[in-house]
Amino acid sequence: MQGKIVTISRQCGSGGHSIGSELAKRLDVPFYDKEIIEMAAKESGFQREFIEETGEHMNSSLLFNIARHVAYAGRGNYEDYQPLQDQLYFTQVKIVKELAGKGSCVIVGRCADYILRNRNDVLNVFIHADMEYKKNHCLERGQFSGEDAEDMIRRRDKLRADHYRYYTDEKWGASTNYHLCLDSSVFGIEKCVSIIEDACKGMYPAS
Repeated sequence: MQGKIVTISRQCGSGGHSIGSELAKRLDVPFYDKEIIEMAAKESGFQREFIEETGEHMNSSLLFNIARHVAYAGRGNYEDYQPLQDQLYFTQVKIVKELAGKGSCVIVGRCADYILRNRNDVLNVFIHADMEYKKNHCLERGQFSGEDAEDMIRRRDKLRADHYRYYTDEKWGASTNYHLCLDSSVFGIEKCVSIIEDACKGMYPAS
């Protein structure tokens, strides 16, 4: 694949990470998901744990941000205070643009579809699934316990939706924001990968 970038937005438990990883292998291009956490940690100086908690999840409480500011960054001057969430978002914006500038790749999450909206070489994909599929997928990966899986999945998706709306003023998961929306509980991981791969081949060439 020459000069084409795939962004994958995904519901929790839908298999978006697995789909993106396998797609990148098939296309023989770099894959970025957790890797962006490491890059953001190096760029911003924030600890990895803070980025994992906050990088795609909205918490608008000023007290939360101040507390995190102290806990993770060790800074105490709030006169020119900018919420840590904003600092982290703009760090990730910079990283996503730099990665896209290097050439073809697959990027999962981080509002990448919106960040790269002005490029004509990007295919934006949204992966969703029914709750039973998402619960089973999360349980297989050991993410949650059986008792709280559904509540945790709903909560994580709400935080992602709030984060996306806050920074893009768009609705996360709305079909008009993506070129392709796939239900992984219907198609399965491998078929989703194949559909996206075929869509990449049919994309108009980059200018």
